[in-house]
Amino acid sequence: MEKTLPLNAISGKVYLVGAGPGDPGLLTLKAKSLIGCADVVIYDALVSPPILACINPEAEQINAGKRRGRHSKLQGETNQLLIEKARAHAIVVRLKGGDPFVFGRGGEEMAALVEAGISVEVVPGITSGIAAPAYAGIPVTHRESGSSVTFVTGHEAAGKYRPRVNWRAIAQGSETIVVYMGVHNLPNIVSELQAGGLAPDTPIALIRWGTHPSQEELVATLETVVTKVQEKQFEAPAIAVIGKIVNWYGILPKNQPATPW
Repeated sequence: MEKTLPLNAISGKVYLVGAGPGDPGLLTLKAKSLIGCADVVIYDALVSPPILACINPEAEQINAGKRRGRHSKLQGETNQLLIEKARAHAIVVRLKGGDPFVFGRGGEEMAALVEAGISVEVVPGITSGIAAPAYAGIPVTHRESGSSVTFVTGHEAAGKYRPRVNWRAIAQGSETIVVYMGVHNLPNIVSELQAGGLAPDTPIALIRWGTHPSQEELVATLETVVTKVQEKQFEAPAIAVIGKIVNWYGILPKNQPATPW
């Protein structure tokens, strides 16, 4: 039975670690070192099996993943779990897909830990909004195609600080738009971007399971993408890249994971 340290005792430390988009070759050295010596690792659903295999075999491993309609734990429960584990162990790793501070709720978890008096450190990871397009041969910026890029979530939490993303403003504010978690809301996103001034023939690329051996891409236009997604049954998780930058797809070579999984 696990014993919790007294509240006045010195607690352990929580590391909010970015696992990157999936390819284990993109895991940072610091991240690999921490998960290799952690006492507890609380990981997300999108952390890939090869990265989970790097976890200290003696560590307690807890799945706190969230997928659409299938949340193993509510965010408040995860926050409390981190606090409890830090009061009982020296090294607690919160392992998150991509980067903890890019649409990863890392800020919420850090705030809860700080409020509880727990020491916490962030270890950045490579975010899928950059890595997935790169592995598809699409640069998110290019001198000839796009000198500005906007990263935006296509999945907004209920009761958040504002009612919704202003897609019409984004349509006019950036040459390249990278959308996280936007597949389920794609019809509305496409409609709003066109209402904001983007032409129907604006190219869009969807990259599913970016950097994984099973990565696949769908390239279309704002006018045709919803139909193509339905026809090909293209599902999440996927990153969407919108803008002239997508025209580099097929010109630049694709990356492959460093090693087969």
